[in-house]
Amino acid sequence: MAKKAMIEREKKRQKLVEKYAAKRAALKEIINDQSKSVEERFKASLKLAELPRNSSATRLHNRCQLTGRPHAYYRKLKMSRIALRDLGSQGQIPGLVKSSW
Repeated sequence: MAKKAMIEREKKRQKLVEKYAAKRAALKEIINDQSKSVEERFKASLKLAELPRNSSATRLHNRCQLTGRPHAYYRKLKMSRIALRDLGSQGQIPGLVKSSW
């Protein structure tokens, strides 16, 4: 089980990303528009740099919804391999059968 502080930090980052997503997209649009003047693009890049770092989507990290584990995460199931194995062994996941030979 991951520390509660790490899980809460990730939730806080997620909220910031959602809050600033539109603003970031608008500023990036200005920065990448070659028809705009250099000064205008530079001002937009400065405004983008002033936004909180944690509002960037690249700072998010996928975590297991059951345990909070950040590694060995299956995107489709939104859980780690360990949680998947435990639930599969208990028969909680339909269609999943533990292999044995």
